[in-house]
Amino acid sequence: MERAARALDERFFVSRRRMVERLARSGIRDARVLEALAAVPRHALVPEALGHRAYEEAPLPIGAGQTISAPGTVAAMSAALALTGRERVLEIGTGSAYQAAVLARLAARVISVERVPALASRARRALDRLGVSNVVVHLGDGTRGWPPEAPYDAIAVTAGGPELPAPLLEQLAPGGRLVGPFGPRGAQRLLRVRRDAKGVLRAPEVLGAAKFVDLVGDHGWDGS
Repeated sequence: MERAARALDERFFVSRRRMVERLARSGIRDARVLEALAAVPRHALVPEALGHRAYEEAPLPIGAGQTISAPGTVAAMSAALALTGRERVLEIGTGSAYQAAVLARLAARVISVERVPALASRARRALDRLGVSNVVVHLGDGTRGWPPEAPYDAIAVTAGGPELPAPLLEQLAPGGRLVGPFGPRGAQRLLRVRRDAKGVLRAPEVLGAAKFVDLVGDHGWDGS
């Protein structure tokens, strides 16, 4: 049994290394982001039955109608935030906790908000198993942000909304940046919004096409 476990760990290690090499070839240049993706065991954050697919370039279902984003999406969003290790980051949509675990290696502190109770609990347990101590998971409407710890140096929105939620923009610190998918269903774009050092919001930059699960809440899609 121990030999089988070692073989499984080795297989996942090789798969994760190949994933990172693939991301580097695809254009991800941020060495810290690649190192974080190389360190986080995605197979430990997907349903056990899908572990063999953990390092595919594809989103995977995690229950409650939600998905874990494809590795390339997580890498692109993380790189777009341009984190140095000193930031306080707000994540909207904890999901499987994969993006949170990656951000935890890139920033000082991550505050993550998840609206589905079962996913929030599962994410916290998964982070504890991985020894991630600088991520706090809150249950709530992520479209409202998390005012108690605002402002944030960076905000990652991991679900697609019809438009940029005003509360999130209000909670972005001077010099901060927000990255997330917005626009009509079927025609979303991954956007980056910056607030300059004087506090002025700059026009959104379009980083590419995007397809995410719905961002549900008071300032997102109606989930009823």
